[in-house]
Amino acid sequence: MRTSELKKYRDILLGKKRGLLDLPTRSTVVDESLRTGDWVDHSSQENDLHVNLALNQTDTKLLRAIEEALHRVENGTFGICMDCEEAIPSARLDAVPWTRVCVACKERRA
Repeated sequence: MRTSELKKYRDILLGKKRGLLDLPTRSTVVDESLRTGDWVDHSSQENDLHVNLALNQTDTKLLRAIEEALHRVENGTFGICMDCEEAIPSARLDAVPWTRVCVACKERRA
């Protein structure tokens, strides 16, 4: 992969990383002293808590994948499928720059 392409993907990855780190903190704790309303409100608050937990987990996984992709950029292995060791097409990298595998290998995993 050319240096200009690596720089492009590195910049995209760093931008996505900054975007994730700049997200407002989602509450994952229910403060019992602030609870108001009836059981329906409590249920809604619990549901919000679970949604926030799931979103935080997703963000953490994505951040980890971005960090790994940045590491591959630095190591010179970015854009190489970790399963078949073939070049990952730029269309795939444009869509999911933190991907570790090509489409064919991803489909085999599913």
